[in-house]
Amino acid sequence: IAVEAGERILEVYHSPAHAEVWSKADASPLTAADLAAHRHICERLEALAPEIPVISEEARALSWAERSGWRRCFLVDPLDGTKEFLKRNGEFTVNIALVEEGEPVLGVVYAPALKELYWGGREEGAWKEVGGERRRLAVGEWEWGRPGMRVVCSRSHLNPETEACLAALPEPELLSRGSSLKFLMLAQGAAEFYPRLAPTMEWDTAAAQAVLEAAGGCVLEWERAQPLRYNKPELRNPFFAAFACRAEKAAPLLEALKRP
Repeated sequence: IAVEAGERILEVYHSPAHAEVWSKADASPLTAADLAAHRHICERLEALAPEIPVISEEARALSWAERSGWRRCFLVDPLDGTKEFLKRNGEFTVNIALVEEGEPVLGVVYAPALKELYWGGREEGAWKEVGGERRRLAVGEWEWGRPGMRVVCSRSHLNPETEACLAALPEPELLSRGSSLKFLMLAQGAAEFYPRLAPTMEWDTAAAQAVLEAAGGCVLEWERAQPLRYNKPELRNPFFAAFACRAEKAAPLLEALKRP
């Protein structure tokens, strides 16, 4: 489903029509590619599992009263990284996650322009497929606090809070990647830490979190040092940090990082 949605995105990406952009209520950009991918994913998920409701970035906002009784749901971002799409740097993705009791138990992330497909879950492990070749993903071995630790940052969200976090690390190597591909750098052993001290929504993170956790990593809320959870009353995520290690190891590291 994610690959099919990616094909619809690329049809817009490679045509002059991609230049048409609308602004949503929050002033974020919306393109024909977002809408085409959204329609396709929702139709296919409805046919695949009609009993599981869908929360999509491009669907109408669903109140907590409507969602509070849901044990399972799909979380969908039809085009994560619309700004990357408009910049034509290829670093945008299709994100589809299955959430059970607030936990992302299965995730698929597809980068259409890069032809990179990632998926992962509790039973499946984490995987990447490029050009028909499939390989299992696992976080790398690393030591917290060593000079040169690879840290992923957002190009557009290097704010004072993030800069303060980076200042607490000894000579970090800063890496930049668009959309949910930042999580996947950790999942495939290409980075160790990703602090996100800027706003995100649940559909931005659920699918990639499932892949990262299946690869041996974790995503923790910045304040509580607890795993990031989904289908909450407020769909906006709290600030968080992703680590290329299990939560048992990461939680004390996060608490130490926050101490002055």
